[in-house]
Amino acid sequence: MADVAELIEVAVGGKAVSQVFIGSKVYDVICRYNETYRDSPEKIGSLMLTSASGAKIPLSQVTDIRTLTGASTISREMNRRHLTVRINLRGRDLTSFLQEANEKIRETVRYDRTAYRIRWDGQFENQSRAYSRLAVIVPLVLAFMFLLLYGAFRDFRQAGLLISMLPLAVFGGMLALNVRGMTFNVSSAVGFIALFGVSIQNGVIMISHINVLRHRGTALKEAVVSGASHRLRPVMMTAVVAIAGLLPASLSSGIGSDVQRPLATVIVYGLLFGTVITLYVLPALYYMLENAKSKDD
Repeated sequence: MADVAELIEVAVGGKAVSQVFIGSKVYDVICRYNETYRDSPEKIGSLMLTSASGAKIPLSQVTDIRTLTGASTISREMNRRHLTVRINLRGRDLTSFLQEANEKIRETVRYDRTAYRIRWDGQFENQSRAYSRLAVIVPLVLAFMFLLLYGAFRDFRQAGLLISMLPLAVFGGMLALNVRGMTFNVSSAVGFIALFGVSIQNGVIMISHINVLRHRGTALKEAVVSGASHRLRPVMMTAVVAIAGLLPASLSSGIGSDVQRPLATVIVYGLLFGTVITLYVLPALYYMLENAKSKDD
């Protein structure tokens, strides 16, 4: 078998028999049969193999030479055979592509699932790991925000009121993704975390000023109206600066835009929606909450 493999290696694939130096580079000298002796199974079968006794035997007498379709190489990973299909995506996001690809595979590809399996690696594997981390990080961020808000206001109701504004900002961001044909991915998830921070900051600016007015003896309704009016400009300035800075990124289409566009879109449009909520809905909810609290007292 070793003699057969060596003959085929030299005749068909070629074998390095020496090296030459040209300048600072080293090149192998490959020895291989002329193409006229290896361009068909019949000619390969006529190659002469030397036996242990020195007799010349045609290769076709000890082997079965045929042309078949198959893998040029067989790769293994963890002692298992595997075949890699490489894909480069252009013009669409990874999440929607994988959903469509898995659906097509289920509909059109029939295979023994006990003997074969399909695994997505590369960017998809990285995205799956990122989702797993976000599933832990996002609840921790929200819990930490709530603790900070409670430490600032010393009131569970007001801290909960500000946290309850976040789903409305999330609705604005998700609506923007849907309208622009984007899907939720790691980039947009990071954008939502940033959106949480800016939305909470705007709410804190307004609620803290209303609380200051109430501590000065101002009536509840007057404090809410005055506080919302006085903090209109700071809240608007915060939103406008963030939106103006990220709007070009949300509209970009160049290299790297697939990563930055979802993040910027979530923050820009979520902040637009969240600012309206902060200016109009938050003061009304604050008034209802504190009015109910005063009646209970």
